[in-house]
Amino acid sequence: MAIHHETWAFIFGLLGNAISFMVFLAPIPTFYQIYKKKSAEGYQSLPYVVALFSCMLWIYYANVKKDATLLLITINSFGCLIETIYLAIFLIYATNKTRLSTIKLLLLLNVFGYGAMLLSTLYLTTGSKRLTVIGWICLVFNISVFAAPLCIVKRVIQTKSVEFMPFTLSFFLTINAVMWFFYGLLLKDYYIALPNTLGFVFGIIQMVLYLIYRNAKAVEPAKLQELNGHVIDVVKLSTMVPSDPNSGALNVTVIEQDTNGKQEMKGGK
Repeated sequence: MAIHHETWAFIFGLLGNAISFMVFLAPIPTFYQIYKKKSAEGYQSLPYVVALFSCMLWIYYANVKKDATLLLITINSFGCLIETIYLAIFLIYATNKTRLSTIKLLLLLNVFGYGAMLLSTLYLTTGSKRLTVIGWICLVFNISVFAAPLCIVKRVIQTKSVEFMPFTLSFFLTINAVMWFFYGLLLKDYYIALPNTLGFVFGIIQMVLYLIYRNAKAVEPAKLQELNGHVIDVVKLSTMVPSDPNSGALNVTVIEQDTNGKQEMKGGK
């Protein structure tokens, strides 16, 4: 007996939930290091803030759509919980300056930004138009989450070191994107399928770079330069990189990185 396409969608969604769950847990070793050192210096909060916002958007989208969205709600609800915990730990151990900038970012994006989107879609749109607007917003942010690791590409090329981009994580993020792509495709939900197509492409790019630079000799830190032209030192912190995950994702499906360029992700759609 042939399996109905909705059954296949549920299977892919279930696999997507399982992989995204692991992806969300990938940063745990990093935050354990932050806890041990009692310092978040050298890490960025932006990936976690964006991942949290992405999860919030998908939960809202799923509640508005209502049809076959249980798997979206489950994984993104977990995503909201875990990202909130990560951010709480980050705020506890961040410097005053970093803590203030993170709070400003949370207020701007997750409070005022989300609130403005929520109110505008509730009062300025109705029915299918509301779903379309929310879907496009989710699509754009999901693409931004998948595209976030591209900033690591330059660092990998500059340093000729794949320490900043673990292959296993890139692999699982790519598989995660495939799962959610087929989930969206089988449900004819292109707001889910389209960004995961790009997530697959970005994942392939990262894995190709890994194969190119895995045996390359690393460039000395003194030779690296930031975009603003100032010479910087790349300090190799003893951050643990999980052997298997996270986007996109992640989330959500989403993807996270620290200032040393090391990648952690998140998935969730």
